[in-house]
Formats: sequence, structure tokens, C-alpha cells
Amino acid sequence: MVNLGLSRVDDAVAAKHPGLGEYAACQSTAFMKGIFTFVTVTGSVASYWVTRVESQKCSHLWLFLETGQLPTDVDTGQRS
Repeated sequence: MVNLGLSRVDDAVAAKHPGLGEYAACQSTAFMKGIFTFVTVTGSVASYWVTRVESQKCSHLWLFLETGQLPTDVDTGQRS
């Protein structure tokens, strides 16, 4: 049984999506980083940005886990 927040996902659904637990852990970490930023740094704008960036990474992880490919619009972080 996989937990997503306060909800539990049925084993049959979790079996169809083996990366679900990893995705849920990623989203939880993203949320906690956003909370930590809110408490320790500059407040809501920075917290929103951190949560948004980290959640986008989780979305890309989910697509990779489901399809085996990264989305075509993924920024590699390299600057010229």
C-alpha cells in the first residue's frame, strides 16, 4: 500500500505504477523544502519558487518512471 499524503492507494493501482512511491516521496520532499525555505529565508515568494521548481522535478521523474523518457522541454541547467 502506497500513501499519497493522507490517502492510501490501492495495491492494484500501485502495481500498475511501480514508481508511485518514489514520486510520492519526491513530492513530499519538495513540499518540505518549500516549508523550510518559508521558515528560514525570505518568505512566501522564495518558498513558492522552491516548491514549484522541486515539484517540476518530481513531474519529470514521474514521466520518466512511466515512459522511460524525459519530457522534451526539460532544461538541463546549462547556461551559455
